[in-house]
Amino acid sequence: MMTASRTGSRRGIAWAIAGGVVLAAGIVAIVLTVILTQPAPTPSGTPTSTPTPTAEPTTDPADAMVDATVVDKGWVPEPITTDPDVYIREALAAASTFDTQKSSRDEWLIYLDTWFTPDTRYTSEEDREDDMRASQLELRQAVVLPEPEWDSLANEDGRVEASVPGEIAYDEVPDDESGDMLIGTADVVLTFTRSDVSGNEASYDEQVRVSVQVLCGEGSVPTPNSDQQPGDCKVVRYFSGTLEP
Repeated sequence: MMTASRTGSRRGIAWAIAGGVVLAAGIVAIVLTVILTQPAPTPSGTPTSTPTPTAEPTTDPADAMVDATVVDKGWVPEPITTDPDVYIREALAAASTFDTQKSSRDEWLIYLDTWFTPDTRYTSEEDREDDMRASQLELRQAVVLPEPEWDSLANEDGRVEASVPGEIAYDEVPDDESGDMLIGTADVVLTFTRSDVSGNEASYDEQVRVSVQVLCGEGSVPTPNSDQQPGDCKVVRYFSGTLEP
């Protein structure tokens, strides 16, 4: 049988051992906390800052153009689009927008030729090319401002800006099995600006009705060296008033 003094001594040792265990556990917890809360080391040569997200495109695809710089010559840029309404409005405006002091009539007409694509209703390549040349001639003879009026306007440092503020009337193209061609007809407002001998400008409006046949499908031929793709809208034919092709 143990004596009271020996029993007390064993209890003291037990409590001491227990206390040591608790203390050791506490030290381990503190060490682990310090280790876990420290930031991970950064590898040599690797930046610590968060990468900047890639910037959003600054160019709206809806504003894509074949050549935006033609505005410097007083012309309307050709849009790159598959939307007939957007394209027809710009095509009708382009056929009457120019500045006699920034380009010649021939330069302007050659530029308008780049809007054209062959009519896909013709099966042979030769017939398509012949028809396109005829359509470009029709533009010169029956749609754009005649040369004598251009010269008169040029003598007064004149220019014309055209717009299509109203609705466009659409018609189907006969014998177009693809369904990719449309005729758009609209009232085009022409704003003429002339200068007198003193350099004072005066403007006035005229309204004409013009039609344009466009192809917005796989058969369209893009302008060379441009971002246009087959299927983007192109001009097949211009004609004055409302006519059937």
